[in-house]
Amino acid sequence: MGKLILNRLDYSRIQKCINDAKQFKSINATEAESLKKELNSAKIVEPQEIPANVVTMNSIVKISFLNSDKQIEFRIVYPDQANLKENKISIFSPIATALIGYKVADEIEWIVPAGLTKIRIDEIIYQPEAAGNYNL
Repeated sequence: MGKLILNRLDYSRIQKCINDAKQFKSINATEAESLKKELNSAKIVEPQEIPANVVTMNSIVKISFLNSDKQIEFRIVYPDQANLKENKISIFSPIATALIGYKVADEIEWIVPAGLTKIRIDEIIYQPEAAGNYNL
């Protein structure tokens, strides 16, 4: 697996969300540090330079849990837009943190509340940058 890729706008907006959430104590320190570590390990590019096969903010992704063959689809959103009934998952959730910046077909081992799981990105159904929406 190669290096994570994030667009500059997503990177700065997620950093701001983390800082705001820490200020309002709506994210715990461990989760904040885990997400910051992911962000800081990424290659940052302009939105127009993001490959179409990379998970970005507002992407709709289809993933498989390889431990159970369960498949789900959801959109990765900022915390204030999260809504489970609409399949909108906050970037602060462990699953979204695990996926951001990775590519289709990547397999990621990640610790979720139920323990260690292996996730495969099967498809990006919608990616804002690929659709020409660089400011979402």
